[in-house]
Amino acid sequence: MIQNRHSGRRRFLEGKDCIACHGNIDEHPLGDELVHAEKFKEPEPIPGKPGFLDLQVKTSHDADNLYVRVEFDPGKQPDSAMDKDFETKVSMIIDDGSVADAKRAGCWTACHDNSASMSRGIVYITKYLNISRAPGGDPVDAEKLASLKAEGQYLEYWQARLNPGAKAVPVDGYILEKRVENEKPVVNVDATQTKAGIWTVTFTRKLVGAGPGHKDIVPGKTYNIGFSVHAGHTAKRFHYVSFERKLVLDAGEAEFVVTKN
Repeated sequence: MIQNRHSGRRRFLEGKDCIACHGNIDEHPLGDELVHAEKFKEPEPIPGKPGFLDLQVKTSHDADNLYVRVEFDPGKQPDSAMDKDFETKVSMIIDDGSVADAKRAGCWTACHDNSASMSRGIVYITKYLNISRAPGGDPVDAEKLASLKAEGQYLEYWQARLNPGAKAVPVDGYILEKRVENEKPVVNVDATQTKAGIWTVTFTRKLVGAGPGHKDIVPGKTYNIGFSVHAGHTAKRFHYVSFERKLVLDAGEAEFVVTKN
């Protein structure tokens, strides 16, 4: 979307978060606007694409692990033929409060109009955080990037790559100046699909000590999370995205209060 045409831009710059205006109100109509879009919003809408998906998300934990279960019906998806390897991809981002914009904009804090396939897209630029790149798109120097990462100023992300009848492929990594996939993911994924097409995807990850590029998940801290789904062999910008949500362990103010098994 062209930034200066967003009617809420002024309110966002004044401090209002995305979900404050849109949460639990606009998810469905905004999706429909994009797939049946005016050209300035989406110049290449996919014909017949459903405008939204409803995700049912449940969380729990035990002494060692966090469990996040995502259930959804992709509906009748046209085959976009963009991603020939996977029909569906389910992703989650998580931030421990280190990335200021994640609290305000969730997944959108990593999306920019110069990312690959966007309106001013540069083919080699993936998702990134504003703090990691200069306005023209070039990364800040290596020393600064190392400092940002050491401070935890990155988004952790998890992904399940799915095909009907096949074992889910887990992916995890982080987003700073680009999206980086870990060679050996520590996030486990279990996925099933019913005959009616409904997917149930469960992410499992150690609460503490998962390794470099992973946030410790501990009581007393509020985490910012978001979800996205690519469906119908789509790739890049052609995905469903949630607004920002919050997660806490055991007790606190958040949409997801993660109780112990």
